[in-house]
Amino acid sequence: MLNRISGFIQKLKFKTIFHVDIETFRNYCLFKKGVAESFPFDSDTLVFKVVDKMFALADVDNFISINLKCDPEHALELREKYMDVVPGWHMNKKHWNTVSVRGSLPDQLIFEWTDHSYELVVKGLSNKQQRALSEAG
Repeated sequence: MLNRISGFIQKLKFKTIFHVDIETFRNYCLFKKGVAESFPFDSDTLVFKVVDKMFALADVDNFISINLKCDPEHALELREKYMDVVPGWHMNKKHWNTVSVRGSLPDQLIFEWTDHSYELVVKGLSNKQQRALSEAG
């Protein structure tokens, strides 16, 4: 019974738009292994890094979108498919997307793309950095 309810909630989450808030997004990012947050650009732009490499950033005072790193080919596909995904604002547009968190996207997609961004950055780390990250508590 519990599995059926859990499965139903997962399906419901994917189809329902909840509009993630900054605290939920922040907690989701910080739950990932080796993630640190900082404000390297200004007092509004919260940046999430893994082993000192950015994978996500957002305006904390005006949380309407997030920038996420993305595989270049996948980034183009997402931009074509979703009107709430555009080339990264103030970022390398080949590698970054700006994703609206107030549009028509289900939160589940935003979290999946956040995972992709994190995994892409981890994959680009040196073998030594990846080992240190995997051994970190």
